[in-house]
Amino acid sequence: MWDIFKDWIFDIIQFFYNFCHDWGLAIIIVTIIFRIIVAPLMHKQAKSNYAMQKVQPKIQALKDRFPDDPTRQSQEMQKIYAEMKFNPLAGCLPMLLQMPIFIALFQVLREMGDRIGEGTYSFYNLVPNLVTTPSQAFGEGFGTFVPYLILMIIFAGATFLPMVLQQLKTENTQQKNQTLMMGAIMSLMMLWISWGSPAGVLLFWGASSLIGIGQNQLTLARCRAADRRKEEEEALVVKPIEVNVTRKEKKKRPKKKR
Repeated sequence: MWDIFKDWIFDIIQFFYNFCHDWGLAIIIVTIIFRIIVAPLMHKQAKSNYAMQKVQPKIQALKDRFPDDPTRQSQEMQKIYAEMKFNPLAGCLPMLLQMPIFIALFQVLREMGDRIGEGTYSFYNLVPNLVTTPSQAFGEGFGTFVPYLILMIIFAGATFLPMVLQQLKTENTQQKNQTLMMGAIMSLMMLWISWGSPAGVLLFWGASSLIGIGQNQLTLARCRAADRRKEEEEALVVKPIEVNVTRKEKKKRPKKKR
């Protein structure tokens, strides 16, 4: 079943190759289609992450308030989640649903050379061979290695950049430093992984990550705009109309008859 799924994905890549006559462009087109398919899931995940950022200060306050009472912490956290209508698992489900597609694409791109045999798997004149790994290109000389180096930087940078963007408005300095440090370590790991990965995999991952960053920022912008509108509506107070009634404008009361 899994092999049939991978063959189906390869047939789609080959279809677009027959249309545009370039393997790199075909991979990018398939990546865009993949991102369009998972866009609703990514939108839900981004909203969940945004809600988590809003909940985080309250959770930290609970930990400071009940440092030695985890049961009370859990109870209060559940109240906060219910009050804000936040589900901690909402951000995990979209990621799990899209992972099979990503893994299949990853494996298909690694098997490109074995599937078709000898041939030219270039991305126009930018990347000579999408089956070649950066380590193999490095052995052919620095001039050949440069486009693969650029793909490696995009591959690793696309992992680090979302963490930087996520921490831009975080006031917790300790949390920000920890997240950035974790992002730097992950980026180094991605560089190590990319060293032995085919250029087609790096192209797919880089294009997919950049599109995902754009989708994520668009969702966050919409969430912030919705919060601003909500705050403006809550701050809007209808003031009573003040009427200045002078003596001349007052109606004369009829005099009582004696």
